[in-house]
Amino acid sequence: MHASLIILDSLDEWNPFYDTQSIITAKDYLQNEYLSNQSHLVINLSNNLSYNSEGYYCSLLAKARGHKIIPSVETINKLNSEALNRLDKSLQKTCYQHIKKNNLEGFWNLDIYFGTCKEEGLEKVARFIFEQFHCPVLRVTFNSNERNQIESVKALSISELSDRQQDDFAEALDNFSKKVWREPRAKKPYRYDLAILYDPEEQFPPSDKRALNKFIDIAKKMNINAELITGEESNRLMEFDALFIRQTTELNHVTYQLAQKAAQADMVVIDDPVSIIRCTNKVYLKELLDKEQITTPNSMLLFNSNENTFEQISKQLGLPIVIKIPDGSFSHGVKKVNTKEEFTETIDTLFKQSAILLAQEYIPTDYDWRIGILNKEPIYACKYYMAKGHWQIYNHKVSGKASSGNHETVPIYQVPKNVLRTALKATSLIGKGLYGVDMKLVNDKAFIIEINDNPNIDFGVEDAILGDELYGKILREFVIRLEQKHAQ
Repeated sequence: MHASLIILDSLDEWNPFYDTQSIITAKDYLQNEYLSNQSHLVINLSNNLSYNSEGYYCSLLAKARGHKIIPSVETINKLNSEALNRLDKSLQKTCYQHIKKNNLEGFWNLDIYFGTCKEEGLEKVARFIFEQFHCPVLRVTFNSNERNQIESVKALSISELSDRQQDDFAEALDNFSKKVWREPRAKKPYRYDLAILYDPEEQFPPSDKRALNKFIDIAKKMNINAELITGEESNRLMEFDALFIRQTTELNHVTYQLAQKAAQADMVVIDDPVSIIRCTNKVYLKELLDKEQITTPNSMLLFNSNENTFEQISKQLGLPIVIKIPDGSFSHGVKKVNTKEEFTETIDTLFKQSAILLAQEYIPTDYDWRIGILNKEPIYACKYYMAKGHWQIYNHKVSGKASSGNHETVPIYQVPKNVLRTALKATSLIGKGLYGVDMKLVNDKAFIIEINDNPNIDFGVEDAILGDELYGKILREFVIRLEQKHAQ
């Protein structure tokens, strides 16, 4: 892990807390250039973070020194220049329930310590605001008379905290920085720290538990400390050098938010936020692939504001027609229709989820190709067979249980050349990340179905040919990118 430094205006400010060698004054931090050669997690608790203050320059120089800093200059500028005016509806409802329960009127404050708070029921609100303003201590002032409008968000110094609040702060810091002021256990020093984001409750995760354990074990052999974190632990992000997302990505979701924050903090991240944007939306992909004349099934966009006639669409695409929401995954939000009645019922349902739908011709095959590509190089190839008695790989049954088809992993050299060539050409338009290209091969013609920004790496499936080497290839890509950053 990174050594931790806590920046204060005066060391006396730390008197209420346990002794530690981790504290340093802002003046000493600014003047000690030797710190540039060390890896640190820096927590800036300066009382004054205004522009051109010592506290401001501590955060500015921390970034130049390659340190992980909280708050960053970007966060300080954001606090000084703008406010978060409103929460989303679910968080507004949470605040409203808190107001009713505690009989609050007018203005009320929520104090947030490293993304946590002591107000029961407001944990998600605190975590959300911390993700917008990554600052050690925040005071958020709400106006209960204006639908929980946020009046202000300001950074607090520890000198402004009461005795009880100092206890709350110390507890939150203890959890955030892994007890930085206490004597740590001797640990094997690792070259890099890698966070692997996953969701233990996800039904079809990009990597199963055995594959995740493989990443951790092989990382250790490569002198990398890899740890699993969940969205609930997002406040730990800055402890790490890199982020590997092994949770199904969505734009309006913690996966994209963390990818964006990691990229802004100059961390190495796969999936990067640009790849998530480009891959998770089928409308974007259609336009991109059409522009570059890469073969896809015949498609057309359906707009909720337009009249979508079954006769016109079926004449252009044939029957049956496949209707998709733009951001569906694992066969969710994908329907096959044969009749006008099915068409009308399907688009009426799916338009409730998206203002634009994608209609495609149906191309029946026994299996889809999946080509895994990392930084423009193929690393695995699989055939994913359709679920038994179903036209898709995943069959989401009415009972709520889902099943999937069989699989066959194929050596790269046995993949048809046009499948490989088309997959590489398509992903070159997306970026240099880790992608899974789903394709159909019909009469030696390769059709791209979709490009996934976080493709499956499951134990015994995608790794069936390369074994441990597949995990090593992906982890080495992180090392290469981290070394390139340090060399700059």
